[in-house]
Amino acid sequence: MIAAIGLLVGIVLGVVLGPTVPLWLQPYLPIAVVAALDAVFGAARAFLDGVFDDRVFVVSFLSNVVVAALLVFLGDKLGVGGQISTGVVVVLAMRIFANVAAIRRRVFRA
Repeated sequence: MIAAIGLLVGIVLGVVLGPTVPLWLQPYLPIAVVAALDAVFGAARAFLDGVFDDRVFVVSFLSNVVVAALLVFLGDKLGVGGQISTGVVVVLAMRIFANVAAIRRRVFRA
């Protein structure tokens, strides 16, 4: 319940305040969002499998976001930022789809 309230408060604050993302941070934000979604879907799958651990979720969430951002940063410095970003998104999207498929099988028994 606390997480749902926190999500609702965050959405309301985002709509009311209308924050802007600094220019230097814009290339990293989409990758961080996809990495965070990977952790969230992984947590949902773990919850349905009965093996959810909040510490594992927090560490997974933070490490996914940091590692993905570092990979994109490194790619930018090496001059291959677009290719690394695409690779990170593809890998994380594959993981998200795998987790969604497992959740679907668990929930709908199909």
